[in-house]
Amino acid sequence: MKKLFTIFLFVLLLSMTVNSVTAMEITFWTHEDPNRTEIENRYIEEFEQANPGVTIKRVTSGSGKIQELILTAFAANQGPDIFNMSIEDEYAYIVNERLAPVDFEAAGYPSLQAVYDAYISGVLDPATYKGQLYGLPLELTNWCIYLNKKVFKDVGLDPEKDYPKTWEEMVEVSDKIAVREGEILNRRGFDFRYPYYLVSTVPMVEQLGGKLISDDGKTAIVNDEAWLKFLKFMQEWGPSGKNLGSPTYTNARKLFNKDNNDMGMCLTGLYQQGRIRSDNPDFYNSGEWMVVPFPVFENAVKDVPAAYYGHYYMVNGQKPKENQQMAWKFISYMLSHPEEYLTKVNIVQPTVELMNSETYKSMPYSEVFTNDMAKGHIVYYGENSAKIQSHIREAVESVMLAGSSPEDALETLKRKVQEVLDEG
Repeated sequence: MKKLFTIFLFVLLLSMTVNSVTAMEITFWTHEDPNRTEIENRYIEEFEQANPGVTIKRVTSGSGKIQELILTAFAANQGPDIFNMSIEDEYAYIVNERLAPVDFEAAGYPSLQAVYDAYISGVLDPATYKGQLYGLPLELTNWCIYLNKKVFKDVGLDPEKDYPKTWEEMVEVSDKIAVREGEILNRRGFDFRYPYYLVSTVPMVEQLGGKLISDDGKTAIVNDEAWLKFLKFMQEWGPSGKNLGSPTYTNARKLFNKDNNDMGMCLTGLYQQGRIRSDNPDFYNSGEWMVVPFPVFENAVKDVPAAYYGHYYMVNGQKPKENQQMAWKFISYMLSHPEEYLTKVNIVQPTVELMNSETYKSMPYSEVFTNDMAKGHIVYYGENSAKIQSHIREAVESVMLAGSSPEDALETLKRKVQEVLDEG
């Protein structure tokens, strides 16, 4: 009887062990990207086969929606095991100690230094806090101008010669391309990436000699003249000025791929090429698109391109230790395919090996992105960077859409961003 009981207990414990492994579900929240979905679903399948009992649940949301979903989930202590966003949205989770540091052993590295050595200089700094590393980059991205040659030729412009090098030329070219029906723009020459002001519009202010934050980190909105010039430019761009674009229209990047003669240029990253190829292979293969550098103002005091930013995979520090280890193991498995991410999705994982590879150097217009990135800097990130970005958005949209004067918008912006700094 005692022997039977022992056997029964052993079988019960074995069953409980198997069930506990089976119950290890790793939740993975990320932004929508059909090209990534295709390869990452395969990575999930391969990883689950190599790690019996582990289930990876991948959930996607729109790139503008995921910030809200992550914030809500963490506020309720129900965050996913793994998530990724742009660093300016993620950094608050680092400094508020909601995350698990990178487990270099689970990720397959012999030491933490080996992780740093695998990536190009400085790229892991934004995910480093108090000597701990909290993220591994899915991608490092900067934006340049994509141009539809057919739209240029339709209005008698030579895309190779007449593409806008300055923001003043961008106004002139966009005005030539624009097709209006009353006040409605049926074709835009160009339009901005309105939700992402830290990446694309703060550099425009920097070109004019302004800064978001002073070098000592104590003063917000430096150089009123530069900020006023920028706000006046955006006011003139909008519906109450030359009516060249507006935050109320469909994102230019989404229209560009369709090649429907309704968008001449858009601002986006190398990854856009993969989306053009997927959405509209005929346009991709037509030779009728090109990429040119980020413009500068005619009277710029600095040549500052769009800021670059990283999407970092991060792990929830509230999850059990075994979940954290499995999460880093899975992240490392996904990131062990940098060339496939580049060729299938056109996103750059900034490893030393990939950036020096012929695969990267042979990508169409990769030198344009490389040259702009060399002149640029990482996007502003801080505990309250998302809040600061929302205040810039209010200022820009108030002069474009609400009839506010640039002076009033600037005064409000300075006060609100200073309050954020002082609170921090």
